[in-house]
Amino acid sequence: MNLRSRNKVNAAFSMSSMTDLVFLLLIFFIIVSTLVSPYALPVDLPESSNRTKDKQTTSLRIGADLVHSIDNRVVSPDNLEAELAQVLATKSDESILLSVDQSVPTGTMVRVLDIAKRNKWKIVLKTRPAER
Repeated sequence: MNLRSRNKVNAAFSMSSMTDLVFLLLIFFIIVSTLVSPYALPVDLPESSNRTKDKQTTSLRIGADLVHSIDNRVVSPDNLEAELAQVLATKSDESILLSVDQSVPTGTMVRVLDIAKRNKWKIVLKTRPAER
């Protein structure tokens, strides 16, 4: 008389479903990271019909509240030159995308342009496309 069960329990753990889940999460985060804008802080930019072809890797933002930020990291206006030098030292392209709100006093923007000229950095002023 055979009393053994025909169904045997497999005690081994299958990793194939876990690797599928990890790859799906990896793909999800890669896609979501491309949707994040590096210029998340809003600035009311002036209009212009000119366009640049080069892509700048460093962005400097001066908001209406005169808060200065380099690549979305808030910095002190008094320490702006040292912070920019530190950021640009790590990059091969020494160009800066300058986003300045329309309500920022001209003297503040001229001070930034003077810093860039003194250090021989290239500055591109960001504008929004002119409406037709």
